Amino acid sequence: MTQGSYKQFCPVAMAAEVLCTRWTVVLLRELFAGSTRFNDLRRGVPRMSPALLSQRLKELEQAGVVVRDGTGGGEYRLTEAGHELRPIIEAFGIWGQRWVESDLSLEHLDAQLLMWDMRRGLDPTPLPPRRSVIQFRYPELPEARRRWWLVVDPDEEVDLCAIDPGFDVDLYVSADLRAMTAIWMGYETVRGAVERGTVILTGDPRLAAQMQRWLGLSPFAKHARQAA
Repeated sequence: MTQGSYKQFCPVAMAAEVLCTRWTVVLLRELFAGSTRFNDLRRGVPRMSPALLSQRLKELEQAGVVVRDGTGGGEYRLTEAGHELRPIIEAFGIWGQRWVESDLSLEHLDAQLLMWDMRRGLDPTPLPPRRSVIQFRYPELPEARRRWWLVVDPDEEVDLCAIDPGFDVDLYVSADLRAMTAIWMGYETVRGAVERGTVILTGDPRLAAQMQRWLGLSPFAKHARQAA
């Protein structure tokens, strides 16, 4: 971390040395979202190499921002200093949602990251008290990355599958990846996308009608500018 030192005694400069290295703020976003294990953190930052992820975690440990629990497979926990960064990370996200143009944000599409975020934020409350299986299909993607399944069990965590889990599907969602990302980010609504034909819902009409409610939106979606 000292390699890019600003060599200033100013607290802003010293904090920047810890927080402003590449991927660090995004990694902190994942920690605040609840990821604690290395593999879960990797799923939240899929374009970050495992070596760099390991390096950044070590740097955050050295800075006293996270501590690694060596028991139970090893988990990374935010320290008191780490928890104090929450309003800073939230402010980053709110600013980006409000002031970075939506067209620019939607240039960077990633089905794996989108589905992981949707899985994490899904609200099972509007779903029936039984296992529900929703298949998402992105026709423009290569076959190997085209289909994803969300398995929602009232007694378990929501599961994301890239391979058919073998359960009957309750709702099929065929969507343009950009449209689905825009919905998740709060720039678009399910109803609007369905009316435009960029999202097609087939299956249980109750699940389809409640999709806007159970779909896990970005925690920053409510801060989207009306003009977007």
